[in-house]
Amino acid sequence: MKVLVLGAGVIGVTTAYYLSKRGFEVTVIDRQPGPALETSFANAGEVSPGYASPWAGPGVPLKAVRWMLDKYGPLVVRPSANPAMWRWMLQMLRNCTAARYRVNKARMVGIAEYSRDCLRTLRAETGLSYDERSRGTLQLFRKQSQLDAIGGDVEVLTQYNVPYEILDRDGCVRVEPGLAPERERFVGGLRLPDDETGDCYLFTQRLEQIAADRGVRFVYATTIRSIEAVDGRIAQIMTDHGAFVADAYVVSLGSFSPLMLRPLGIDIPVYPVKGYSLTVPIIDNSVAPESTIMDETYKVAITRLGDRIRVGGTAELGDYVVRLRASRRRALDRSLGDLFPKAGDPSRATFWSGLRPMTPDGPPIIGRARFDNLYLNTGHGTLGWTMACGAARVICDQIAGVKPAIPVEELSIERY
Repeated sequence: MKVLVLGAGVIGVTTAYYLSKRGFEVTVIDRQPGPALETSFANAGEVSPGYASPWAGPGVPLKAVRWMLDKYGPLVVRPSANPAMWRWMLQMLRNCTAARYRVNKARMVGIAEYSRDCLRTLRAETGLSYDERSRGTLQLFRKQSQLDAIGGDVEVLTQYNVPYEILDRDGCVRVEPGLAPERERFVGGLRLPDDETGDCYLFTQRLEQIAADRGVRFVYATTIRSIEAVDGRIAQIMTDHGAFVADAYVVSLGSFSPLMLRPLGIDIPVYPVKGYSLTVPIIDNSVAPESTIMDETYKVAITRLGDRIRVGGTAELGDYVVRLRASRRRALDRSLGDLFPKAGDPSRATFWSGLRPMTPDGPPIIGRARFDNLYLNTGHGTLGWTMACGAARVICDQIAGVKPAIPVEELSIERY
């Protein structure tokens, strides 16, 4: 059976790998000259199932107003004429209730936990290395009110048997000694010891080679023009290099998935939310992070990747054009400067931006869509790296006609 995967980011490459393991004949198409050159290139580096949470939650609309008025705030909304943006925002607002938050977080934690386990198995089977560390995530709270508000998250973590620790200031310094000089800037934290870190780009590059050695065909520098259907099935993919035909098709095009699907009458609520990152060389290991610290106030993740620090965050809602805006770097610089001021050299930092494919409720869209041979693996938002292996396994099982190892019905497009 031939399967065509559209997109060679971490989602597409991981999907191709698992399909090849199952014995399918796999081809991957991407417009870039190689794998992981868009959203997967320089993300925050977290594999953080415990921190998997929807952006839509109680109190978020009021917080959003405050964030937009703060020059260091994590959110910017740039008005667009695209009606999809406004529909997406309205759908997100409808999910900003305590009840919807609990449902959506539970859906996200389930697939994220499964994915982390799949990643560990993949690593053991292949020997793949990618500057990985298994030292957890520390969600750091600068205000007591933030620490006092974690009850709902802890409830879901307990429901899914996710290990966690609630730490005071001393406990935070114990797990992240580099924070000691700045201990007065925070009051405590929520630690998720089973979370991991790693370079998503390096992982995808190396997994692509393993998949290619298994017979997966990667076709790069090829732009997809349309997905064409005949008699209730996808018949072919038209590109600037001709038509590609398979028995089954997987759409893993991130933020661009809805643009390809809309002509088929499939309208998925995925919209790009720009994220930014800095990659900073470490100059003093003694005051550098050990793993990932999530600065809850600025929604910035500071992650150790080998001899580098990756600082990722901010949310910019607007269009599909990637621009490096100096104003968006402020929050990243400030968070790193507050918590690890002597760890790296910001003057040598690499500044980057990418499009996160966000759903308004938070969970990704995984499963069959309208046509018998069309599958979606998209909308993972900020958690594509966290969910990649689990989502790929689920899609592979579905194409093979095997029941996935975890319940995934509520991740399908049918929930909309």
